Amino acid sequence: MKKKYALIWCIFIGLTVLSSSCKKKVAPISERIAKAWLAQEVKYNNDVVFTRGGSNNIVLGYSNFRLTLSTVNGENKVTYIEFDGNSFSGTWALDGDSKLTLSGLTPEPTGTGGTISFTIDSIDDNQMVITRTTTSKKTGDTKNTYTLVK
Repeated sequence: MKKKYALIWCIFIGLTVLSSSCKKKVAPISERIAKAWLAQEVKYNNDVVFTRGGSNNIVLGYSNFRLTLSTVNGENKVTYIEFDGNSFSGTWALDGDSKLTLSGLTPEPTGTGGTISFTIDSIDDNQMVITRTTTSKKTGDTKNTYTLVK
């Protein structure tokens, strides 16, 4: 009888150790990034110009900013609505886990040639921080950082 309890106890301990050591699988960044994002905070050259819900925003238009990344029939599609309300459509791609490129944007955003790239500074299920890799003509040649939420 003691051997039976010892065997059950060993199986229980083994299963507990095994299940506690299993890590939750993290979805690839291409899946985590594919959603509609809103601006939570926007910085021009490290100066905050917009905070969602803030009362002292310098650029109010970011309340309408949207970055919608989706995958339709295997094709990565983007709709990008800037602070001034202009809307652009095209495709998106990842270069590793740290660079997001929007390309084939129509109409072409000012001074971009139809392509805008961002460094992905951080991402989790609810928030993504990206920094534009080139300056923006529309914002006075500033380098912009966007904290986005879904």
